[in-house]
Amino acid sequence: SYSYKVCVCHTSGEPHNTMKSLGLGLITLIFVGTPIVSGFNTAINSIASTPTTKLTMSSDEATPLSDSDHILFDMPVSNNGARIRAILYYKQLSQQQVDIISPMKLGGLRSDDFKALSPQGLMPALTIQKEHDSGMTHLSESDTIARYLLTEYAGVGPSFQPDNLRSNQITRWHDVYLTTIQGCLYKPAYRFPLGNYADRKSAIKAFQKNLKVIEGFMSDEGKYLSGDEVSLADASLFPTCTFAKYMLPKFDDSQTPLPPKLNAWFDNLYTNDSVFSKIYGEIMDTLVTSWDEKSHLWDSIWLAGQRDQAPGTIFDKIVAKEIPATIVKEDRHILAFKDINPLAPAHVLVIPKDRNGLTNLRKASAEHRDILGRLLVAGGEIANDSGLGFGDGARFVINDGPDGGQEVYHLHLHVIGGQKLGSMC
Repeated sequence: SYSYKVCVCHTSGEPHNTMKSLGLGLITLIFVGTPIVSGFNTAINSIASTPTTKLTMSSDEATPLSDSDHILFDMPVSNNGARIRAILYYKQLSQQQVDIISPMKLGGLRSDDFKALSPQGLMPALTIQKEHDSGMTHLSESDTIARYLLTEYAGVGPSFQPDNLRSNQITRWHDVYLTTIQGCLYKPAYRFPLGNYADRKSAIKAFQKNLKVIEGFMSDEGKYLSGDEVSLADASLFPTCTFAKYMLPKFDDSQTPLPPKLNAWFDNLYTNDSVFSKIYGEIMDTLVTSWDEKSHLWDSIWLAGQRDQAPGTIFDKIVAKEIPATIVKEDRHILAFKDINPLAPAHVLVIPKDRNGLTNLRKASAEHRDILGRLLVAGGEIANDSGLGFGDGARFVINDGPDGGQEVYHLHLHVIGGQKLGSMC
């Protein structure tokens, strides 16, 4: 999406101060380009920007990054930032009114300079560079930024209906129940839990469920979510649905990623609305070329590039109640039943109902932290149950692999007791 000029800069001595501030070496390739999407000023093309954009990389320098009225710190792939960009593009605000700059100009999302604007280190963030009645100099969170800009530029372009009840309901539901768990579609396991969901599978299920809830809020008439006029709901939901359309099939390509009514709305905007088509292109350029083709991000993501392909076991049939078992404890996550070949007066097996890749303990990853904890808690509760024959203590055993004596390749915890057991050491 970019056309570039390549400049080779060489100095025989110390780099120029500007190059120092950018962290560039003595021999540097500077890619100077103008994005096809006008008005989007990335970190790299701002090196050769208009005179209003200053080359300042750290907070201890006095020269501002831009002398515009506002700076929006954002990048094209950000679906939350895309909500703001849709407003800017629809209202045709100038770079002097809102300059868009990458957070990399401040050292990245984790830098102290960026966190001073957005304490959670999340895009987008907005600086207010002119005096404002509130005394505020910066804002974080996309809905707050959006509503500020809609008020500040209320007389320009569409209003985005900030007081429309349907739009506000959709926007709020999106912000609380979709964006808080959207990371299930692309984040590595160590970033879990997400919201109330401890594992990827349950978070994806909740994400899909809430798309259907939002579909129920849509207007039955008009091109947009709230009717014939674009609203904040469209600006908020369209970028997230761009994520969903591209990412959900990586986990399950057997069904349409968006519910039918929502899918028709999305396809109509992508095809017939130039602003949303532009937003789609900005997001997809990074998703496809950087995240997918270059980084192969989903190759290592559980349920996308990695799945449970081991054959089923007898435990699956017990969970499905296809064969009998003496069940002593059961909830949504675990099942506990008596071992048919007990090694002691009390011997119970505790298993996850959904194996989810846990054929044995060595297959455990950060994806499984929640269920592993549930197995141990259940095991402890069972060992405290004298009605099952347990006395003062129990032995907890997980066999792993051929050397560990594992017979059924569906992770299970043995809880053994009812008598004094000999030492294992």
